[in-house]
Amino acid sequence: MSDFDPSGTASYSVGLFGIPSERETARVVLIPVPWEVTTSYGSGAAMGPEAVLKASPQIDLFDLELGKAYESGYHLLAIPEEIAELNAQLKPKALEVRTHLEDHGHLNHEMQRTLAEINTGCSRMSEWVYMQAKDILKRGQIPAVLGGDHSSPEGNIRAVSEATSGKVGVLHVDAHADLRFQYQGFQRSHASIMNNVMNAPWRPSKLVQVAIRDFSQEEFAQIEERGDIETFFDLNLKREMFEGRTWADICKDIAAQLPEQIYISFDIDGLSPEYCPHTGTPVPGGLTFDQANYLMRHLVKSGKKIIGFDLNEVAPGESDEWDGNVGARLLYKMCGWAVHSQPRI
Repeated sequence: MSDFDPSGTASYSVGLFGIPSERETARVVLIPVPWEVTTSYGSGAAMGPEAVLKASPQIDLFDLELGKAYESGYHLLAIPEEIAELNAQLKPKALEVRTHLEDHGHLNHEMQRTLAEINTGCSRMSEWVYMQAKDILKRGQIPAVLGGDHSSPEGNIRAVSEATSGKVGVLHVDAHADLRFQYQGFQRSHASIMNNVMNAPWRPSKLVQVAIRDFSQEEFAQIEERGDIETFFDLNLKREMFEGRTWADICKDIAAQLPEQIYISFDIDGLSPEYCPHTGTPVPGGLTFDQANYLMRHLVKSGKKIIGFDLNEVAPGESDEWDGNVGARLLYKMCGWAVHSQPRI
């Protein structure tokens, strides 16, 4: 990095954010997951890692809050061809299953076999991510996933939770609760990830959800029944702010629900759709970019340690890079805050 000019013009071919990095010495190692097999509305999340990578050099690296955190090293692994190929193979089959279910209300034997094949493939993807994350943790680095749909980081959350013996809290920023059980028959649906996480034998100690505004009655019942799930519904957040509470005070409430060690799972549709118009399932409402950044800042300043994270559901538009641009800038903040939360000794 001695010849690198952080104020110069860079290319994504050099590395994420145009920064040259080494796998062995990077503080944050990111796992790209080109995956969207179970998406149920819009598509494009599988192209998210590439879109974010290509947009990332647009960022000026010096940051008023984060300074030169990037010097710790952010390394994006190569986009895995085997996962991309598996996604391309299974995505049309998942569409067949969904269409058959919508038309007939049940699956015939052929579609049940197809569903089993899809579930096996999704488990294979999750196991691949898990093994990558375990290796990153073993090296003393911070593991992050760049999805892909929201099913893609399950293996990363598992690795982090196992490494801490479950003594980690998940901060889940999203428009959706993602607590559905085997949504549309898919065991690892993007709509089921937090259900899978919170019912696994390796589950974290707490799930804290923020900006949730689209959910089923069954998901709401699970939230109400479980003491290890705390949800800050978007409707309630906005009502409190409309009635005079500051976002700073609300962030204190969110932080109070989390243990010292945290994992951040960020679905881009947790932001207002103006920041992510092409994401698969946009919902009116949500956080501004600055609110999301302030929340992470507050968590770090209050002593929380970000020991893993993910950003998912970034879907590029056909004619613009806005989604990728916002995704890259959010990812840059997440990397920086993770580094600030765990300074090298």
